[in-house]
Amino acid sequence: MSGDGPNEVSVRVEDRVVKLTNLEKEMYPEFGFTKGEVIDYYTRIAPVLLPHLKDRPVTLKRFPNGVDGKWFFEKNAAEHRPGWVRTMRLESPGSVKGNETVNYVMVDELATLVWLANLAALELHVPQWTVGPRGGKRDPDLLVFDLDPGAPASLVECCRVAELVRTVLDDDGVDAWAKTSGNKGLQVYAYAPAKDTSEYAKGVARRLAKEVPELVVSTMAKAQRPGKVLIDWSQNNPAKTTVAPYSLRARERPTVSAPVTWDEVEECQVVEDLVFTAGEVLERVSAAGDLFGS
Repeated sequence: MSGDGPNEVSVRVEDRVVKLTNLEKEMYPEFGFTKGEVIDYYTRIAPVLLPHLKDRPVTLKRFPNGVDGKWFFEKNAAEHRPGWVRTMRLESPGSVKGNETVNYVMVDELATLVWLANLAALELHVPQWTVGPRGGKRDPDLLVFDLDPGAPASLVECCRVAELVRTVLDDDGVDAWAKTSGNKGLQVYAYAPAKDTSEYAKGVARRLAKEVPELVVSTMAKAQRPGKVLIDWSQNNPAKTTVAPYSLRARERPTVSAPVTWDEVEECQVVEDLVFTAGEVLERVSAAGDLFGS
């Protein structure tokens, strides 16, 4: 480690040198959680996070002045990036005939993760598909159901719906696992059981909305959502991304999109049962390892 200026320091991360700035800046003011602590969290969680980012182009949600300040999504890799940061130029989602491309960051090593954390990229979002070494987009390998509660429904009701989704998938011979969104909802994942994951997910969502209309909706119409849980199947659109497992979320506290066990889902009775901050997630991983995909 070496000092470069009053608010800068260079650190060695494996065989890279990363310049860090403004480590004392509070990213989560109400919690007193600094940029230095954000970097520390991502450094320590990297062994379980990096495998879930591998070969997936990352969309960043950056908060240069913390969660209370202005933020922006960033798909194109920053021009001032270090030369060792790997990028992949891919057709922009929604682009007509490939006329527009995006130069995505590929987070395949710890140094890149640390560099992004220093950019105040608090949230990392990824698609349900991967790319090959020469940039070829592969078919989706993951299926996701994003469960979003409409007040007064909450994470608790999302857990009940997650159990229903799991039962349907189990009937189809598909294993599922879950994680919190780190925000208000819950997400159920599975390895892609069909080539058209979007159509499959839509079918499951519509089936449950028909069978349990008092609890589930499958359409975005806000008028239908109060007190119910939206099964958002549209996250399987190849142009969409979902927050990565173990990513921080930009809430008042440094909550995390945390993998959870089905026992925890079934036992959840109050929202706080399944809300985990960065420190708590590190403790969970230390005790139980990576729960995502298991």
